[in-house]
Amino acid sequence: MLSTEKLESFIKPIKEIENVEIIRIGTRVPVVYPMRIDEKLTSMLKKYHPLYINTHFNHPQEITSESTKACAMLADAGIPLGNQSVLLKGVNDDPAVMKDLVQKLLKIRVKPYYIYMPDIVKGTAHFRPTIEQGLRVIESIRGWTSGMAVPHLIIDIEGGGGKIPLLPEYLVAQNGNKYTFRNYKGNLFDYEDVSLN
Repeated sequence: MLSTEKLESFIKPIKEIENVEIIRIGTRVPVVYPMRIDEKLTSMLKKYHPLYINTHFNHPQEITSESTKACAMLADAGIPLGNQSVLLKGVNDDPAVMKDLVQKLLKIRVKPYYIYMPDIVKGTAHFRPTIEQGLRVIESIRGWTSGMAVPHLIIDIEGGGGKIPLLPEYLVAQNGNKYTFRNYKGNLFDYEDVSLN
């Protein structure tokens, strides 16, 4: 939201720090104010490679012609784009909605990176889906679309816990070096780890 000059006044000295290897910017601007992404801004940003931008699309309806153009301008400037969504009850916690979002993101050159379970913030309980619903959503994506469209489902634990990935359980049983796995369709397959023989 800052002017290009003001933004550069922050980025330039950060880039000059010897042990700063990359710059990563998280922003919802391509979603809510896509016309802010213009030639002047992209010309400035590409001077500071490697620079990454994580967008925050939460619903496929946010991918408009304007947001598509904004992301194209950033990608054409050589800036890799990722997306961090928040799983919101009644908004995007439907598996079909999230699958539609991640597929549309790839089409506009934005790699789905994270789906966050919402932080526990006072007054937002009505937006928090269950962990089980989050797992159902990620399970409905994995195997049913390109692996490039599958983000990590993350819960960010307060108090220093950090980002913890949540994964559906695909290992069903183990007996010695023999394993039984469940695939994305629910079918069971046996696997023998011969390296343990």
